[in-house]
Amino acid sequence: MSVNSTRELYVIAGPSGGGKTTLFRALLERFDHLALSVSDTTRPPRRVEKDGEQYCFLDRATFEAGIEAGRYLEHAEVFGHYYGTSKDRVQALWDQGKDVILEIDIQGAEQVAKSHPEATSIFILPPSMAVLSQRLRDRGLDDEAVIERRLSEARTEIEAARDFDWLVINDEFERAFQEISAIIEAWPTRGSRRQAEIEALLAE
Repeated sequence: MSVNSTRELYVIAGPSGGGKTTLFRALLERFDHLALSVSDTTRPPRRVEKDGEQYCFLDRATFEAGIEAGRYLEHAEVFGHYYGTSKDRVQALWDQGKDVILEIDIQGAEQVAKSHPEATSIFILPPSMAVLSQRLRDRGLDDEAVIERRLSEARTEIEAARDFDWLVINDEFERAFQEISAIIEAWPTRGSRRQAEIEALLAE
């Protein structure tokens, strides 16, 4: 997929339980030019999830066929299940005039950084590992073994946060939301996006 020259791509990552889903949903409510590219996955849906909303749920054979056909902007296997971003889905949103948010893991973020260096990456940090542990338990979605596995994985993810463009600590929702909103508002005004304005001024 070729780089789109007029629309933005935002990568939001962070450990499970860190609050990134709540933050990006608030962004979608505030900014009507933003849209989420719903990822494909081979994991089974949770009881509160609907196909096409949180994820597009595929069987493993279909997903692997998509990998072979080059249909994914990024993909990764996490805890035995595939996750991936459809190139066509992102392009369709760009064609609608939307800037696109990808909620993906660090493996996917690394792939996007290589293929789309103009994208901006935002990592949502928990205020502490103790708070992250409590959030995972409070949401009541996983058993203790899964929670411990997620906490172990979170340390690896947090180490990778050093490579992200922006770090937002989600200790208090409103403050974190204002920080991430400021990034969304400011990023399109970077110099590489404003070359046409410079040339127009110089041409007068």
